[in-house]
Amino acid sequence: MDERNNRSISITVDIEDWYHIPSVCGSDFSVYKNVDDFFERWGKRYDYLSEPTKKILDLLDEFNVTATFFVVADVAEHYPGLIESISERGHEIGCHGAHHSCKINPKTKEPLMTIKEFEDETLEAKQTLEKVSGKKVIGYRAPNAVVTGEMLDSLERIGFKYDSSVSVNSLYNKTDSSLRGVSSVPYHPAPCSLEPGGNRTFVEFPWSYYDIGAKIPTSGGPMLRFLGSQVILKGLKQSLNRGHTIFYFHPIDISNEKFPDVGRGRPFYWAVKGDIVEKRIRHVLKNLEHIDKIPLKDLVR
Repeated sequence: MDERNNRSISITVDIEDWYHIPSVCGSDFSVYKNVDDFFERWGKRYDYLSEPTKKILDLLDEFNVTATFFVVADVAEHYPGLIESISERGHEIGCHGAHHSCKINPKTKEPLMTIKEFEDETLEAKQTLEKVSGKKVIGYRAPNAVVTGEMLDSLERIGFKYDSSVSVNSLYNKTDSSLRGVSSVPYHPAPCSLEPGGNRTFVEFPWSYYDIGAKIPTSGGPMLRFLGSQVILKGLKQSLNRGHTIFYFHPIDISNEKFPDVGRGRPFYWAVKGDIVEKRIRHVLKNLEHIDKIPLKDLVR
């Protein structure tokens, strides 16, 4: 890892649309089996992603931030020119899976695909993103942050240099590990594990948390919508005292449009979004203006 990882932050953006969430596509409780099934059966407007992504790109320019964008690879097919526009603005392109499907069931931890299926699908996604963006893709973020040590080994085998999916907190654990040795500080995972201790160059960039006796997840994303910017900012600042940390959000978080009323099990998922979330993102970036902001690719060898 680069020496600049002390008290710096990476601003990361997950490029996915409303139908990529588990209640709509790709889970055992979703309305559609997968994204292909969605596009075969959905005959209405689907693109609620392009417009807020353009707003995010302008916002990052305003704050002079170069970010890492973790992109679901099927965006290349359904949103012509969107990935290119991100790359042309100088941002890093990372991989957020082929279709935003999980490798394991987040509750039971049972595998949903074989190692070979995961590696084949993810390598194809990596190559698609590289072809479209014209840039090498070395970073990965697991769809829905559901990640295992075995996945990290697979990622390293197919050419990735880092992952940023691990979220240590007291509310949920989307991994197959206890994460006892993990904090918010970047580390080298042990083989077939998410615990630190690996003699390898592959890096895990875990997310921030706010430790108040219980650990509150504060890297952003849905928690930015649910908890507000003050709690998120406190967690980011506390994590910065430990070392490098992560802040992330989705362009659709700032969309003012009403998404299609599709999905099971998460009726309040989009209850807070739009201008209020954009103001929260601006508040966080304004309060961290003095902190170095480094795309993740610049922190690995």
